Amino acid sequence: MAKVSVVILIFGLVVTRALDFGPELNQGIELDAQDYQRLNKVRHLSEQFFSHYKNVTLDDLVPQGRLPTVSDLQCYADFAQLTAGLTTGSLWAYRMIDSWGSIPSGILKGHLKDLGHYDECIDIEQSMASGSTLLGKYCLASLPLQQLLGNAGRMLNVQTAVCFPSSCSATNMDTLLRRVLKQLVGLELNANQNLVSENSCKTSEREAYDGGTIAAIVILSVFGGAVLLSTLYDYFVCEDQKKLPALLKVFSARANSRSLFRITTKPNPNMIECLHGLRGMSLIWVCFGHDYIIGITSPNINLYEVYTWAKTPFMDVIKEGVFAVDSFFFISGLLVAMVALRSMEKAKGKLNIPLMYLHRYLRLTPIVAISILLYWKILPYLGDGPLYGNWNFDSYDRCEGNWYWTLLYIQNYATDSECLAHTWYLAIDMQLYIIAPILLIVVYKWGKKGAAAVLLLLLGLAAYLFSIIVINNYSLVGGGGGGGPDDYSEDLEHYTHNRASGWLVGFLFGYFLHTIRGKTIKLSRPAVWVGWITCLALLFTCIFAMYPYGIGKTNTLSSVSEAFYVSLSRIAWPLGLSWVVFACVQGYGGLANSFLTSPLWQPLSKLSFCVYMGHLLIQNLNGGRTRVNTYFSNYDIMLRFWQDFGFSVLLAYVMYILIEAPCGGLESLILPNRRPAPQPKVQAAETSPEIIPSPVDPEKQAPESSAAASDGAVASAPPLDSKTQLQAIEGNETS
Repeated sequence: MAKVSVVILIFGLVVTRALDFGPELNQGIELDAQDYQRLNKVRHLSEQFFSHYKNVTLDDLVPQGRLPTVSDLQCYADFAQLTAGLTTGSLWAYRMIDSWGSIPSGILKGHLKDLGHYDECIDIEQSMASGSTLLGKYCLASLPLQQLLGNAGRMLNVQTAVCFPSSCSATNMDTLLRRVLKQLVGLELNANQNLVSENSCKTSEREAYDGGTIAAIVILSVFGGAVLLSTLYDYFVCEDQKKLPALLKVFSARANSRSLFRITTKPNPNMIECLHGLRGMSLIWVCFGHDYIIGITSPNINLYEVYTWAKTPFMDVIKEGVFAVDSFFFISGLLVAMVALRSMEKAKGKLNIPLMYLHRYLRLTPIVAISILLYWKILPYLGDGPLYGNWNFDSYDRCEGNWYWTLLYIQNYATDSECLAHTWYLAIDMQLYIIAPILLIVVYKWGKKGAAAVLLLLLGLAAYLFSIIVINNYSLVGGGGGGGPDDYSEDLEHYTHNRASGWLVGFLFGYFLHTIRGKTIKLSRPAVWVGWITCLALLFTCIFAMYPYGIGKTNTLSSVSEAFYVSLSRIAWPLGLSWVVFACVQGYGGLANSFLTSPLWQPLSKLSFCVYMGHLLIQNLNGGRTRVNTYFSNYDIMLRFWQDFGFSVLLAYVMYILIEAPCGGLESLILPNRRPAPQPKVQAAETSPEIIPSPVDPEKQAPESSAAASDGAVASAPPLDSKTQLQAIEGNETS
């Protein structure tokens, strides 16, 4: 008996959950000899089809009880041409038959989809004697095994490719296939079961560019032209980079690339270097998990083996990739607190809040806006294939009426149909940034009492999260629980009040770093070991605590227990990261610090926002172009990942050079100077041995050179780096 439970991970920036196609599938498929012989009757469906329908009548194409339409008559005429072509041995007619799929071999191993030959079908373009042109139309037909084999088939469907004249609608093909199956195996289907649907059909015809697509091309062309001309001037005309006009420097790919790939190899007490590594690793985790979704939902020839894979511990590493998002929240909260509090001390508690908000919005929105255009208007024209556009992470047609919510960063509350679903993270981060000034004022004015108030807020939100899980009987293990997986996703993952824990822990840790600036905390070796063991215990518990209760496991978990896990893990994960950062900046990081502070992370960290926004476009493009069946294994997914991640980084570089760096540079030129007037350098820290700063001294956590801002090199990676935030916050000193 072969078992199947197909796992689709709505992981990372969407939501992580294990799902199956129904409890019936876990009971498996059992085929006896009679079932198998019946299945073989439709094994070569194209041959059986045309042997039974050498002379198709109009009644065979039109559903019973409906009058023929003009399109039905055209379909009938083209079908007559097809049968005539088969009779006379025309090559184009045989290509239409040859492109069909069949009942796949290896069905007992989970090979449930035969894609046929997509290009052979849609490339058919035959001129008829009447002057019309007959085009091929490729569709995927779903054959219900439950009806075909009785209870042995459970609820599984086998999909196979069919090819018809393009004048025939999905309804015509569905009607014809129903009658073929009835004649071959006596299969009667009810009216609600469709063998062929129009959204699974493709032809070689492409829609003309609409206004949005043209606008996207024009915008990209304008920015591309400006970058090209500025780069040529920079390279061939301007010999001295210092004399390059500021406006041209903003658009110069040469100048922006130099800033992007500039790395710091010397230890810098002014920066928390390990954050580059944390951000880069979190980004890789997100992209890696999304590639597993593509791999699992691909037309695999060994689909049943996914059930076995889903019971391995490695499955939890992929499924719990949602903690990568909590890492982003942690870093964001840390930097907001640490950098802003230092700036407030210099400005005697003042914050230029409107300028903070404006700067943040202008840094994020250009890339978000161009991403909407790329996914919505450009992606449909970048490729084609049997699955292209049918199995994206999102239906990007949703952008038609919801794109503006994304640009306002309230899409997680304003609509259930988000334009780009993975931007829910940006909405939450922006909303937390908006309330940040309140928390900053509280901790600045009341110190530890203010921090205690933030801690109470954190615990209160955790208690609320716990309560709604119990009240609604939500269950990640049970596929969503009372409200279903979609409600679980919306309530627990996409709302700011349920995802703020990581950000608040980072905020409190940033406040802690601010209070100990300039101090070196001495820890004994046993204390360091206890810190690292506790840290690893927290991180590994978050990832593997649900392993005994996963797919195919007999253990059950109550909603109360799962509520404890969900609410506490979102605090435990950033607490573990807090020790990692603390140990690295205090000199207790060892190999972890050496790895996370490697200069190689710095360019990826600067590109991380563009990689995050663009990686799903690459994955949807490469996955949608699939034309043959695939094999699921960890090794094959890793090959897919490095392919997709490499192209995602290349796309991110283009987005950075064309959009992010120029827009950031223009913003620096247009907005008033946000940096305070330069102060005389104080050499006491260098000459007095009593005032040597600690590596953790956040007072020395200065941004990179001020020239970087004019270079347009400020990275708005999720979360924004300290330099970007400092420039926005310090606007109060010049206002």
